[in-house]
Amino acid sequence: MGIYAIRLPDIGEGVAEAELTEWHVKPGDVVKEDDVLAAVMTDKAAIEVPSSVSGTVVELGGEIGDMIAVGGILIRLEVDGEGNESAAAPAKPAEDKPAAETPAAEKAAEKAAPLKPAAKPVAPVTTKPQTPAVERAKGTKPLAAPSVRARAREEGIDLRHVPGTGPAGRISHDDLNSFIASGGIQQGGVTRGKNTGVEEIRVVGMRRKIAEKMALSKSHIPHITIVEEVDVSSLEELRTALNKKYKDARPKLTILPFLMRAIVESVREQPDLNARYDDEAGVIHRYGGVHIGIATQTPAGLNVPVVHHAESGNLWDNAEQVAALAEAAREGSISREALSGGTITITSLGPLGAIATTPIINYPEVAIVGVNKMAVRPVWDGQQFQPRKMMNLSCSFDHRVIDGWDAAVFVQKLKTLLETPAMLFVEG
Repeated sequence: MGIYAIRLPDIGEGVAEAELTEWHVKPGDVVKEDDVLAAVMTDKAAIEVPSSVSGTVVELGGEIGDMIAVGGILIRLEVDGEGNESAAAPAKPAEDKPAAETPAAEKAAEKAAPLKPAAKPVAPVTTKPQTPAVERAKGTKPLAAPSVRARAREEGIDLRHVPGTGPAGRISHDDLNSFIASGGIQQGGVTRGKNTGVEEIRVVGMRRKIAEKMALSKSHIPHITIVEEVDVSSLEELRTALNKKYKDARPKLTILPFLMRAIVESVREQPDLNARYDDEAGVIHRYGGVHIGIATQTPAGLNVPVVHHAESGNLWDNAEQVAALAEAAREGSISREALSGGTITITSLGPLGAIATTPIINYPEVAIVGVNKMAVRPVWDGQQFQPRKMMNLSCSFDHRVIDGWDAAVFVQKLKTLLETPAMLFVEG
């Protein structure tokens, strides 16, 4: 028998380390070749790491949330044969003893400490049996000093159900203390009590990446947000007609492909908005291709898959790409390439969207277009109010790069194209 150390493989694209986000095994487990051992998170995507050999897990190389260098030890297995580590210093199971000392050079490239138990939720405080409620006649006001009444209000206690030990059933602070210590408040037959539990949740993986990205964006970029009302009645009529005509032959159209087309046309006139700003180098990179990120909610958190070269696709091409990328993102199978290289982003809460939002720019881009909820509202046409399908766009811009005037011109261009969708198909 020997010890075989499996190291974090080279993930490519210059990735030097990855965050350990999930263990699929524990010490003592028997694994086979190609079984998934763990999941790690790079800057862009989650990656599953399979076992290259069969054996028994004897040591985990880190705990959830640790950063592990490429080439660092991820896990140690006991295998048939000699393994790939010296038998003079075999690894010990994580639950028995600490890992053996490693050379200084190896320590710099790995985290080989045994896995510590993850923080567990604090269990809710177990309460004592509740003091029997005191039934008072209707209209009878419990006797208590003003200070007792004030404290009862703060604690959310109905004094009608607190036993009083003073003269004529007068309730004292001691009675209130006893009632609280007994574990609950009874009102109308429903028992209520204070929930003193505290759950500790470590911020790791995708959630940590999102937090870091949002903090970076808000700390670096002075945002300016413009909210504009758009009449999408004609657009919705066109969208419905196209879906009906091509329902069996082409992908279903949502409003996103139309908005993507409008963005392509708008940045053609204002290329500064289709850009990324390297604020450290003081350089703006303007792109010919329009690479539109689509903010997508997944079980692991918010992802932004990118439709590359949206300018080269028609409505159905872009609709198909959006659907495929969203599905891959939700399944966790999306590639790093599909999450990279965006030049402008669309974010939408769909039917949950509010009247207006203040989108945070996807750093280092310089603009983001937010889609808010669509609703039928009365609109004055000069003679009378007409029911129209209205939707607000909330667009944020990097004010270091985009002036308020240019931002307003861009928003008005989007509005014009969406309100007169035939213009989306006019070449020139």
